[in-house]
Amino acid sequence: MLTFSRLFEVVPGPLWVWPKGYTSALVKKPFNQAQTERHRDLGWLPTIYTAFFKPRVTTMQHNISLIGAPTDIGAGSRGASMGPEALRVANIVPVLEQLGLNVLDRGNLTGPHNPWQPPVNGYRHLDEVVAWNTAVHHAVHTELVQHRLPILLGGDHCLGLGSISAVARHCRESGKKLRVLWLDAHADFNTNTLTPSGNIHGMPVACLCGYGPDALTHIGGVMPAINPRWVRQIGIRSVDAGEKRLVHEAGLEVFDMRFIDEMGMRAAVELALALVDANTHLHVSFDVDFLDPDIAPGVGTTVRGGPTYREAQLCMEMIADTGRLASLDVMELNPAFDVRNRTAEVAVDLIGSLFGKSTLMRQPAR
Repeated sequence: MLTFSRLFEVVPGPLWVWPKGYTSALVKKPFNQAQTERHRDLGWLPTIYTAFFKPRVTTMQHNISLIGAPTDIGAGSRGASMGPEALRVANIVPVLEQLGLNVLDRGNLTGPHNPWQPPVNGYRHLDEVVAWNTAVHHAVHTELVQHRLPILLGGDHCLGLGSISAVARHCRESGKKLRVLWLDAHADFNTNTLTPSGNIHGMPVACLCGYGPDALTHIGGVMPAINPRWVRQIGIRSVDAGEKRLVHEAGLEVFDMRFIDEMGMRAAVELALALVDANTHLHVSFDVDFLDPDIAPGVGTTVRGGPTYREAQLCMEMIADTGRLASLDVMELNPAFDVRNRTAEVAVDLIGSLFGKSTLMRQPAR
């Protein structure tokens, strides 16, 4: 049997693994000996899924809290503010309850209205974005302290800043490691000098990693809120030119659509989940534009060529198999662009899989 090391070469980023001769849309450096040895030490084999990600006895929290954040304050189009209600109409509560989960809907947070103004110093609606993310931060942290699993219903993806900074704060307080899976068409690693639009929904990962104004980077009390090496991005297929360089310099681990096309969703998720253990808080930030617009038209920033329905289902099911999911964002659902709430229904279906819905009963690993 061929070993994993013969099939792949390693390039920078904590676990960037590409096929030999692979050329990504993102900037790469030549691989180095230290990283090659690190991957060799992990002992990867083509059978990694069987070895590491069999279904297991879940440790996932069964007490779920839904938190609505009805705003499009960071977006480039109106309508994501209706996302929380669209998910409720698509029966997110009954779907989760049918899986044996105790679901408490906390209702919607409140915050400033969207003034729909042009950028100031490269940021649109900075004060309003800070207010919304501060509210999200406190709401998510409160649920985590109460040993509940928060699901943030967005709302645009700038709110990931408040959510993930709260999760990072909880991890510092509880002594846990953090792993963030960022499922998205976009890297969201822009800054005010790089973005052509000034829309802050394109900046949350950068702000979390310390690139941005103090008002955003210090939400949660520590700057940076996270280390970029804690992030795994899956499904990326739209990265601005300057953003591409910053992603590379920061060392984000990105499994873009080129990687998924060549190696498959299974390989991407296996690597994204590598070394997640009982002391890891696993956070999933699910931007609905992660999905191909043929199955999910109800978003403001569609990008063709995304994961199919089956690829997305596999991604969610593999995450569920770990039993480690501890918090979730559902972002950028925009009913103004949807057809009869179809995208919300697809999103809720995938969320069900993320919480353990499966075709057959699975035998837990011993």
